[in-house]
Amino acid sequence: MKAFMTIGTVDFLEKLEKKHPNIHLYFMTSNTGGLAYYEAEKNIFSAGREYEILIQKGNIQDEGYVVMNNIPVTEEGQPVFEDRFKQRQNEVEMMPGFQAFRLLKPKKGRTYVVFTQWRSEQDFENWKNSKEFKHTHQGQTKPPAYFADRPFLTNYHMIDKNDD
Repeated sequence: MKAFMTIGTVDFLEKLEKKHPNIHLYFMTSNTGGLAYYEAEKNIFSAGREYEILIQKGNIQDEGYVVMNNIPVTEEGQPVFEDRFKQRQNEVEMMPGFQAFRLLKPKKGRTYVVFTQWRSEQDFENWKNSKEFKHTHQGQTKPPAYFADRPFLTNYHMIDKNDD
C-alpha cells in the first residue's frame, strides 16, 4: 500500500474531494497551511509526495491530532532504520488516545515520516511525558549515525468537514 500527501490552501485541497469522490481524503491544517493525505495504490495528485507504507497500525480517523516526525536517513542507514522500527515495542499503540501509526518510506528522497494520530493534542503530550515514551526512546541521547540531518516535527489538526 502507498500513501500520498500534498499541501495547499484548505479551499484548494477540498476541491480534490469533488474531483475524486471514490477516494477517502483526510484533510489537515497547521499554522503553515493545509495538507491532504490518502492511502491507495494510485496517485491522484499532480504535485506532492509518495510513500510506501512499511508499518501500519490502527485506522486513521477524520478527527484528531496528527504528528509527523520527518527523519532524513542516509542511504546506507535505511535498512538499519527500518529494522529498528520493525523490532520496536508497540507501547505507543496502548496509550490512551492513540488512533493510528504509519512508518512511511519516501519514493523520492530520504526523509521518512513517522505518522501518529491521536484523539487530541493532550493525548500526544501525555504520550511524550509518559514512562512508555522514555522506555521506547531510551538510549537516544544523540542522533543515530544513520540520520542524514536533524529530524523535525510537523503537527496538524484534522479538519472536521462537518463543522462548515
